[in-house]
Amino acid sequence: MSAPPTGPASGLRAGQRPSAGWSRLPRLLGPAFVAAVAYVDPGNVAANMTAGAQYGYLLLWVLVVSNAMAVLVQYLSARLGLVTGQSLPQLLGGRLRTGPRRAFWLQAEIVAAATDLAEVVGGALALSILFGTPLLLGGVIVGTVSMALLAVQSRRGQRPFERVVMGLLAVLTLGFLCGLFVDAPDWGAAAGGLVPQFAGTPTVVLAASMLGATVMPHAVYVHSALVRDRYDVQATAPGATVARPSGDLLRAIRWDVVLSLIIAGTVNIAMLLLAASSLAGVAGTDTLEGAHAAITASLGPVVGVAFGIALLASGLASTSVGCYAGATIMAGLLRIRVPLLLRRAITLVPALALLAWGADPTLSLVLSQVLLSLGIPFALIPLVRLCSDRGLMGSLAVRGWLRAAAWAVVAAVVALNVVLVGLTVLGG
Repeated sequence: MSAPPTGPASGLRAGQRPSAGWSRLPRLLGPAFVAAVAYVDPGNVAANMTAGAQYGYLLLWVLVVSNAMAVLVQYLSARLGLVTGQSLPQLLGGRLRTGPRRAFWLQAEIVAAATDLAEVVGGALALSILFGTPLLLGGVIVGTVSMALLAVQSRRGQRPFERVVMGLLAVLTLGFLCGLFVDAPDWGAAAGGLVPQFAGTPTVVLAASMLGATVMPHAVYVHSALVRDRYDVQATAPGATVARPSGDLLRAIRWDVVLSLIIAGTVNIAMLLLAASSLAGVAGTDTLEGAHAAITASLGPVVGVAFGIALLASGLASTSVGCYAGATIMAGLLRIRVPLLLRRAITLVPALALLAWGADPTLSLVLSQVLLSLGIPFALIPLVRLCSDRGLMGSLAVRGWLRAAAWAVVAAVVALNVVLVGLTVLGG
């Protein structure tokens, strides 16, 4: 079993297949739904539930803004992979000198490790909540199941893998939304949470955690690879004329991104609304176990079980996608292909060590998302630069309002991280 393929292609480029209109669209959807799983992983659950339980609707605006950013970012990543036939790590690996390339890989690998930690720990927490499974054993089970999911991708191709991941996405969506039907939020107060505001340093750190859990660096790296592999597009040779992909594919990636991230955004907002309406002021809700207990007590055991199942589905799906992303990063930047099962086994070690050590799992999840937030600029700045390169992208290079919006997203993310680091260093 090898890492995601980096090679070429069968000819869906340059419109070589005739457009079949809207009838083909459903069959072209999929890559963004896989990438979107990264936006509803256990790190999101921890950050969003913590924000809602501790500060009510105060940080709702962070999720709305983050999801809007994510739509643009993931569209650019998909567009880059579709037009060039290469993943973002591949393109960077071909442009950076040896030293910077290895340094860039190291920070990307650290981000991928933080992602994997959140996903395995979250899945282990879900098994503990549902069945009382010891956390360490739960981590082993989550890692083993993720290996089985990766085997589906390696042996049966990307489409069956997409279907499995999309099925898990449907399960976690239903699980996290069902609580809102039992205890509806205060919509007036929720509307007030759409006004950008903070309430001291802890809310800034939490906002950075929510941003890191929403605009995730590894999702940016992997989406360009998912599009390349799904549509089997050819890599553009250096100096060659860039051909325009078919109208079907361009339309597909737009709808794929929009639909998938509407679902992911809805789930994230539902988590915060549920915590704000049902858990605000309740003691012990600063952990996911406490949040589950409080949800079960206030909304009933059915909703509590649904929450646990959703958290488990989130961990299982996202850890498989995270491992795929890590392999994409390594193959593109180091030009090394490590078998996915071997990589899965290696990257499982830090999470299992953390669980064995007895660290607070919920706090570990939140802090891992802050680390992800610090890694976002390293993914976004090269993405926007490459998407704006007419020599690389031809007539599909971003320009005008789209380019301005992309750089505005980069500026906002970098500014938030500067504030976060400053407050952390100063202890403010």
